Amino acid sequence: MRSNNITRRSFVSAAAAFPLAAASTASSPTTARLSSYMSEAGRQPLPEEALEKTKQHILDTFAAIVSGSQLAPGRFAINFARAHSAEKTATVVASDVVCGAIEAAFSNAMLAHSDETDDSHAPSESHPGASVVPASLAAGEQFNIDGSRFLRAVALGYDVGTRVTMTVGVGGFQTANHISTHALAGTFGSAAAAGCAAGLNERQMRWLIDYASQQASGIKTWQRDSDHIEKAFLFAGMPARNGITAALLVQAGATGVDDVLSGQDNFLAGYAPQADPANLIEKLGERYEITRTNIKKWTVGSPIQAPLDALEIILKRRPLDPEQVQSVIVRVATSEASLVNNREMPDICMQHMIAVMLLDKTASFQAAHDKPRMQDPAILKQRAKVQLIPDAELERRLPARVAIVEVTLVDGSRLSETVKAVRGTAENPMPREEVIAKSRDLMTPVLGAERCAKLIQATLNLEKLKSVRELRPWLQRT
Repeated sequence: MRSNNITRRSFVSAAAAFPLAAASTASSPTTARLSSYMSEAGRQPLPEEALEKTKQHILDTFAAIVSGSQLAPGRFAINFARAHSAEKTATVVASDVVCGAIEAAFSNAMLAHSDETDDSHAPSESHPGASVVPASLAAGEQFNIDGSRFLRAVALGYDVGTRVTMTVGVGGFQTANHISTHALAGTFGSAAAAGCAAGLNERQMRWLIDYASQQASGIKTWQRDSDHIEKAFLFAGMPARNGITAALLVQAGATGVDDVLSGQDNFLAGYAPQADPANLIEKLGERYEITRTNIKKWTVGSPIQAPLDALEIILKRRPLDPEQVQSVIVRVATSEASLVNNREMPDICMQHMIAVMLLDKTASFQAAHDKPRMQDPAILKQRAKVQLIPDAELERRLPARVAIVEVTLVDGSRLSETVKAVRGTAENPMPREEVIAKSRDLMTPVLGAERCAKLIQATLNLEKLKSVRELRPWLQRT
């Protein structure tokens, strides 16, 4: 008897041999330029700066994924992947699970945004790495690409996804439509990255953009999520799943609309009728968005980064006992203050993390995720000294996340520090050694020192890998 069983991989391989006919080949200049660039990106070497930054962001995202395995959203993601692991194609990091590419991309992305460890791109209001890197890795394993193509796929994902939300507009767009830019950028970025790994041609990239557009979704209710699971889904899991699904559909032979960015009922008409499509290709191939993406020094929400920088500077300049401190005033942008004001999760609670810094003189991953410590009398005593002030002037300076911290001592003296460029941003970047140190601190407790060291070495030498599948022994925990 002939078996009717078929795996996703065998379906993709078979369907790709019989592509469907498309109705039209017309496309606007914007779509033509964008799809052409996307189809050629896998063969084009990256400039030196972009190449180095891509390695650092992949390593930083690996660290976010590995450390996220210890948190509730990460544990959920691994269990989800284990339940859907019939197909043995792609790696689920920090576990022994191997599953289908879609499930792996989804799960690793959930892991990557299990908390606030992953990178962020301020101009687009998105977290590109958390979805783009997992989608690239899963598609890379599916199609057995080498390390150089993996690097180029990741860089392309950052370039495409961020330009989408910068085109539709941030801030006002989210307020008017209640739609999250984080999900939009991740979906288009992950699709571009996975499409690059799949080796899609120019016309197929147009269809890829179409399928990404049809999956564009996500509303701002994530701000009400107190467990970070829905937020991990919206910021990373869903976009990575959407992106790799779009790539696998097109690679399998699915066709679509040749230009979803123009004409009747197009994507921009639905999301931002006032948008200029030319922004999607502005300085494409000249300005690499990965070089404008921030790596966080502290594993906390972005609005807390600058205040922690400022307080650390103050404490290094003048070592203080907490009992010497009478009050701490923190000024940040108005919209930023609302996100971190007395929140119930430690890593996105400004007052709590300032209290942690006063006591510990640093803000470790463990401290940022120790929820019971939020009720520690020693913490509560310091937290009572912290006043968060929303500042309209600092709001006008966004997307630069400027913070002013003023410490008043019991003897009446005052210490103040203004941080205009957060550590880890493009304006104040962390050098390679600092990124390695952060990654080592986050991954060693999970993977062990030897496996962590080999993963770091392999990531920083990705262009020498003949296949991304060679990363699996260092990414997994058995």
